[in-house]
Amino acid sequence: METELKDFGSNNHRQMDEPADEPRGEDSGKDERPLLKSDSNLSSSPPSAENLQELEKKYAAYVRRDAYGTMGRGELPLSEKILLGFALVTLLPIRLIVGMAILILYSLICHFCTLFTVPNREEGQENYAHLRGWRRVVIVHTGKFLSRALLFTFGFYWISESCRNADAVEKLTGENDCNEQPGESKRPGAIISNHVSHLDILYHMSSSFPSFVAKRSVAKLPFIGLMSKCLGCVYVQRESKSSDFKGVSGVVIERVKEAHQNKNAPMMLLFPEGTTTNGDFLLRFKTGAFLSKSPVLPVILRYPYKRCSPAWDSISGLRHVILLLCQFVNHIEVTKLPVYYPSEQEKEDPILYANNVRKLMACEGNLVMSDIGLAEKRIYHAALNGNNSQPSVLHQKDD
Repeated sequence: METELKDFGSNNHRQMDEPADEPRGEDSGKDERPLLKSDSNLSSSPPSAENLQELEKKYAAYVRRDAYGTMGRGELPLSEKILLGFALVTLLPIRLIVGMAILILYSLICHFCTLFTVPNREEGQENYAHLRGWRRVVIVHTGKFLSRALLFTFGFYWISESCRNADAVEKLTGENDCNEQPGESKRPGAIISNHVSHLDILYHMSSSFPSFVAKRSVAKLPFIGLMSKCLGCVYVQRESKSSDFKGVSGVVIERVKEAHQNKNAPMMLLFPEGTTTNGDFLLRFKTGAFLSKSPVLPVILRYPYKRCSPAWDSISGLRHVILLLCQFVNHIEVTKLPVYYPSEQEKEDPILYANNVRKLMACEGNLVMSDIGLAEKRIYHAALNGNNSQPSVLHQKDD
């Protein structure tokens, strides 16, 4: 399901890239980084081997190192070509048919559960997250089951999940990150996850069935549109004015607070990196997920692979889906950290809050922290495609 979780800051335009990009917050500190300039190595043709090495070193968080090479277009050995050809005519069509059947089935269930009900409308939003009773139970439990069934269909037969307790985290980091206040609800308001693949949302749906931020156009898609409304998605416009940002920001903050205080309200799933990486890095966090001052649940996702990496880093969507579905077995490793309760200082400083959660996740997940972002990713993509005529991307800040 394609979504774009974006910033809700003071910019007057949106930077859109991969699915499920997270709302960015308004950082209280000024970004002093220089404006990004066009790379002098970019030309009208794909980079040479020497230039490619330089690019991969500079944009390491987006480098693809699986059997299919850069952008999934590398030269394949004969054995790999045979495996791929066999999967294209056998495995791929079966998975597509079964996957579509699951989507249609869940869409019908959602239609049934929302019959004779009125969607909740606030701040230009529309969803069915307010449903209670048997309708909500059916939507949530069938949604979790069918999401897991869809992952199974795509080759994720086993999902390795582990939970770290607070004592283990304190021993590892040397800090006590649990600042729970007496009488405070122990339920987190948001799930904070690293962003690797478009499959991230499918896993979280099978695990906790949270709401997330999506493009407004998603609400109009066949099958998926109604599902997203039942999930309680917060919709954003691809190109919006700053006044719209404040509306989305307010809705997300209120939804996170409500989820923290009300066990019947769906939690929000937020990807504070703002875009996907190759899974070995953790980008700079945007503060939007931390403005509510509510506790969060950090979750780390990894996708071990041998042939095709499930990471959506520097490969086109269609090519990635085809190659991934042609892989016989796929894997997900999930690490759930303890609920992180912000200190009073972190509540007053969302940048500090975001940075501390990021450091904890990087330490626990053995991830390399990198300060590059969406703008650099676009530069890297432009270089790989031999295109240097993207002034709107190359000369803007990644606020």
